[in-house]
Amino acid sequence: MFKPKLTKLALCLFSVCSIAQAGTVSVVTSFPKELTEAYKKSFEAKNPGIKIEILNKNTAAGMAYIKELPPGQRPDIMWASAPDAFEVLARDKFLQPAPEVKNNQAPAKVGSYPLNDPENTYYGQALAGYGLMWNTRYLAANKLPAPKEWSDLVKGEYFGHLAISSPSRSGTTHLTIETILQAEGWSKGWAQVLQISGNCAAVTDRSFGVPDGVNNGQYGIGLVIDFFGLAGKYSGYPVEFVYPTSTAVVPANIALVAGAKNPEEAKKFMAFTLSREGQELLFDPKISRLPILPNSTFGNKVPPKYPDAYEVAKRVKVKFNSNLSSDRYQVVVSMYDQMITFRLKELQAATKAIHEAEKKLKAKPNAEAAELIKQARSFAFSPLVSDAMINDKNFLELFKKNKKDVAVAKQLTGLEDNWSSKAKANYERARDLANQASALIK
Repeated sequence: MFKPKLTKLALCLFSVCSIAQAGTVSVVTSFPKELTEAYKKSFEAKNPGIKIEILNKNTAAGMAYIKELPPGQRPDIMWASAPDAFEVLARDKFLQPAPEVKNNQAPAKVGSYPLNDPENTYYGQALAGYGLMWNTRYLAANKLPAPKEWSDLVKGEYFGHLAISSPSRSGTTHLTIETILQAEGWSKGWAQVLQISGNCAAVTDRSFGVPDGVNNGQYGIGLVIDFFGLAGKYSGYPVEFVYPTSTAVVPANIALVAGAKNPEEAKKFMAFTLSREGQELLFDPKISRLPILPNSTFGNKVPPKYPDAYEVAKRVKVKFNSNLSSDRYQVVVSMYDQMITFRLKELQAATKAIHEAEKKLKAKPNAEAAELIKQARSFAFSPLVSDAMINDKNFLELFKKNKKDVAVAKQLTGLEDNWSSKAKANYERARDLANQASALIK
């Protein structure tokens, strides 16, 4: 029987066709290159017919990208830290179930928080807490104590030594802000957030800017997701990290996008990230994330003194409510930008004036000055949205409407412009009142 020989060209074409048939899995993610490259390299080595394409976008941009594309042209996977972002995508029918990818050896919950979506539309791939990282050399040089709680960061001694990223550009920072709001309550939480932000030297465009700045000593202290602090520490930078008691431990998720181009290949990648082999990659010093399996599962693979997410979850006080977070997501990020990101200089000036007046008052008490400082703090550190308004469903619904609708866009723009101008006026009034208080103390 005649058996035709395959030429080199034919073999090459056959190989190309096989890869093309297997497809390329496109992954929208906010994670740093150190993590995504490790998973891409390891997975492709085990699955030579499948290529992983990383589309690096912050969480908000990633969500918008998925929503803008029609079914069949969408990326295959969404992979990010913010659980409320997945709540929104699932609610809006942009995710599809893939129960076969789950690692059934993982616990059902971390603390009181479910590891996976009950409807199987997204799955915990790693665990994350939120806290404070600091540069030990920076703090020693500036004679600053190491912080332990969010509340420490409102103190005058930390003015100009902190950094945070904008929650509109960073899903993990949004979760940090939301964690503080849920721990303290809306008004008290915003007062703390405003005081902390007023002490910041910078509000960075991307979440990576904060740990990079702390690692190299540009900033003393950063508000970060845990893996930024742990990665710096285990990579040899002079940094430490702490979980405040008012924090949360929640899953960083991975999900199959509805209308994905290559769902079957995508499921293989998802299953790999959730497998024991995929979970072990999280211990790489450059990654330093917490696995969904307890540390005891991995034996000597776990670095010394490495945090165990399930032990951390037992100590923290916040039972994070992702439904509450997703309901007011757009309000929180918009408020932060209008009151802080775009008004940082004015907020810094007011905060500095208040700290200086309080320092003088402590040395020499003065009742009139104390009253002026109290008024200054009220103007500078009060949210522009009340408790009643944030619980108004009609108000929240406005922020969920399609911004491409001209009437909706006009209404939102008007509201945000009002917040911005009112914040500016409040900070200027606060600065003037604090300066008046300082002038009274002689």
